[in-house]
Amino acid sequence: MDKKYMERYWHTSSHILAQAVKKLFPDVKLGTGPAIENGFYYDFYREEPFTPDDIEKISKGMEDIIRQNLPVEKISVSKDEAKKILKDEPFKLEILEGIKEETVTFYRQGDFIDLCEGPHISSTGEIKHFKILSTAASYWRGDETRESMQRIYGVSFPEKAQLDQYLKFLEEAKERDHRTLGPKLDLFSIHPEFGSGLIYWHPKGSIVRKIIEDFWKDVHIKNGYQIVYTPHIADLSLWERSGHTGFYKENMFTPMEMGNKVFQLKPMNCPFHIIIYNTKLRSYRDFPIRWAELGTVYRYEKQGVLHGLLRVRGFTQDDAHIFCTEEQIEEEVVKVLDLVSFFLGKFGFTEYKTFLSTRPEKYVGSPDGWEKATIALENALKKKEMGYEIDPGEGVFYGPKIDIKIRDCLKREWQCSTIQVDFNIPERFALKYTDKDGSFKTPILIHRAILGSIERFFGVLIEHYKGNFPFWLAPEQIRVLPISERHLPYAEKIGGLLEPHFRIQIDTRNEKINRKIRDAEEEKVPYIIIIGDKEEEKNTIALRKHGEGMLGTFTTDEIIRKLKECQ
Repeated sequence: MDKKYMERYWHTSSHILAQAVKKLFPDVKLGTGPAIENGFYYDFYREEPFTPDDIEKISKGMEDIIRQNLPVEKISVSKDEAKKILKDEPFKLEILEGIKEETVTFYRQGDFIDLCEGPHISSTGEIKHFKILSTAASYWRGDETRESMQRIYGVSFPEKAQLDQYLKFLEEAKERDHRTLGPKLDLFSIHPEFGSGLIYWHPKGSIVRKIIEDFWKDVHIKNGYQIVYTPHIADLSLWERSGHTGFYKENMFTPMEMGNKVFQLKPMNCPFHIIIYNTKLRSYRDFPIRWAELGTVYRYEKQGVLHGLLRVRGFTQDDAHIFCTEEQIEEEVVKVLDLVSFFLGKFGFTEYKTFLSTRPEKYVGSPDGWEKATIALENALKKKEMGYEIDPGEGVFYGPKIDIKIRDCLKREWQCSTIQVDFNIPERFALKYTDKDGSFKTPILIHRAILGSIERFFGVLIEHYKGNFPFWLAPEQIRVLPISERHLPYAEKIGGLLEPHFRIQIDTRNEKINRKIRDAEEEKVPYIIIIGDKEEEKNTIALRKHGEGMLGTFTTDEIIRKLKECQ
């Protein structure tokens, strides 16, 4: 599908949705209705919630508008004329007030007209197959202090097969939704009544997290990184100096007054690493300095964008900062890309898209420095033979960056690794090192994250594997099931032999074996060992694999050798 065409296609579909709603419910007030990544939505203000019957009527109304094959016309009018057209639409008038130009555009189809920049397709009849997917609550302009809106989501395609395929994809995605699987598998929970966007890690989820974090630390230490730990809060002056209060204030929690001091929960780890750097004068011989931290940060994301583990307000970044000279940028980026490839491969991700983001309109540093850093990033990508796309002007204000989006088993893309070159913070904090000639110079700072955040990455893992974690990651690797109570002593003996090598549990419940097997399967335990009279007599065990069934009868030594290969 042509991406640009589908954006217009879905944008027009959102207008058809709005037209149908206004015809059925004239008192509804219009919000906004954009095309999104896969489909469209429109926000409406209405005191009564839309019911399933309402949605069915809206769908039929859309079908009627499509059958009429109404031409979609672009109209340009003055702002004064626009105010007359929108006199009964308060949310549209608010948007109009924020437009600086004296001429604005509307799009009209039949008796429906909407303030809109476009673009759109030529007529409503081009929309062939659509479906209203769901409704959800939202806030006007994403601000939870503003009016509560009702959002209707939909999708449309030129071919019925495309719609059917997408609906099948949605069904599969629903079955993999980490927000359902996480609590069902007893991995984590979220309790909005005690704080939205905050994660409670249960014992099973915490085991997986520990495995990930221990692996992360071991690999980093082997690759020349030093582990650091930093506080969760600091005096507000630190964030003023770093520039976060100027560039990032809307995403920071409200500062806390304590005595005659004002403290701020950290939204980033980098200023703390800077403080450590400045505890002594560094030499060019010390470079590169690589510091890594699994640092928990706090960002005040708007209520409307919070989404399970994927968008939260408190999360742990797999953060690292590399202090180096300008000449070392390329070599260090190559090493980071090697780490990215190793980590992502270990967790089962082999497909990803890479973007190189260049200098934006507003930036710090010199154009010459930007060019050198961008060339270094590009050369590193070429050395690793990584295909990439240029994302012009999308670098951060302090330097160019590489972003890597992984693809899961459903071919969905998730922002994961990032490598950013920073000219800003070293200057703001007057970082120095002594060069070969004894002069003082300012180092380059490379920010980098590989997994992104532990919470988000864990959510992606749950959905990618549908909760069936690889053996080495599974919180419980083996469950031992004695058929009856008399088999328990032998089960405990087997458990004692396996426990030094694997994470195991013995199901001692007074339940029938079929119930025990069903429970272990539902909890997605990778391997099940069944012990009965026959196994005890022959000093063996029967092995069953999740989702596959019985694998056969083995000795304990054979099981240990076999499953150690899966670690």
